[in-house]
Amino acid sequence: MFPAIKRHVRLVKLLFFLLISLGFLTAIDARASAPTSSNSRFYYRDSSGQPASARIVRHYWRVPIVHPFAHVDPRINPKLMRAATIAQERANAHSKGRCWHYVKTALVAAGVLNSYPKTAYAAEAGSELMHSYGFTRLSMRDPYSAPVGSILVYGNLSRGHVEIRTRDGFVSDYHSKNACFYPLVAVYAKLSS
Repeated sequence: MFPAIKRHVRLVKLLFFLLISLGFLTAIDARASAPTSSNSRFYYRDSSGQPASARIVRHYWRVPIVHPFAHVDPRINPKLMRAATIAQERANAHSKGRCWHYVKTALVAAGVLNSYPKTAYAAEAGSELMHSYGFTRLSMRDPYSAPVGSILVYGNLSRGHVEIRTRDGFVSDYHSKNACFYPLVAVYAKLSS
């Protein structure tokens, strides 16, 4: 080989050795600055490179939280239970943001309402059902204790949600086993005459 190439190869080997050594020293330094191992905390570096930790969870609730089935109240109009079934058949997997529209069409299709409600917002649903369609406000504050077929109104004037209680959950434009996370305004039902 030519002497210039040999010198170049030696220089490349030396640079490679220096880079490997520098990386090894950095790894030793990083291990030295890391906290000692622990059985109760997991240590890591956050996005800014600072050391952080989180508690290790070793025990969990083995039995899933299951809400009780809704009860059937004999005082409630049976057409409301039919409306819950209709809404459940038409429900999507995820919300479309049209809860009050789906509840209104289910109530009309089941024969609970003789005309389509005029309000556009879910927060206004309760007052219209009471004043125009003869619904009664029930005295419960827990959505899981609402009877099958009752109408639940959540939220306030700026944000709202309406759903119908089914035997195993809640339905509007989507079906869920859990109640809405907005605060419950009231529970409404039409009583049998």
